[in-house]
Amino acid sequence: MQTLTTLDLSWNQIGEKGAQYVSDALRHNTTLTTLDLSVNQIGDAGAQYVSDALRHNTTLTTLDLSRSKIGAAGAQYVSDALRHNTTLATLNFSFNKIGAAGAQYVSDALRHNTTLTTLNLSWNQIGDADAQYVSDALRHNTTLTTLYLGGNEIGEKGAQYIFCGEKSRFFILKRVRK
Repeated sequence: MQTLTTLDLSWNQIGEKGAQYVSDALRHNTTLTTLDLSVNQIGDAGAQYVSDALRHNTTLTTLDLSRSKIGAAGAQYVSDALRHNTTLATLNFSFNKIGAAGAQYVSDALRHNTTLTTLNLSWNQIGDADAQYVSDALRHNTTLTTLYLGGNEIGEKGAQYIFCGEKSRFFILKRVRK
């Protein structure tokens, strides 16, 4: 008997109620490893449903929540789940509107998460001050290998936080190589 390991529901109109149905199934699913819910307008409420499922699911490794109309509250729900989830390796959170508060929630979660290797935060209205939160999180997180921050509002000061100073992961890598 074959089992479903990948489910792509992108570009549909499931909304928050559909996210609730998907999440209920995820709680008991033991085979699905990849789920794409992008462009479904699940919003913060839908993100909460998905996050609740992530706390219980032990098989999902890739989740795409891009373009889902998720704001800071939804980012907080997902971030709380990331603190407890031990299997998710890839999260696409691009083209939402998490802003400064959402960036801080995600950064705080990164300090504790030990499984996420790829995180896409592109196009999320993340600014210079938020880049400092991300930089601090990178100093503590040793599993994240790929981070997408394109299309945000990170300027010169944000670049300085990410790439310069003794707190920067890039600075630490440079010192080890010498």
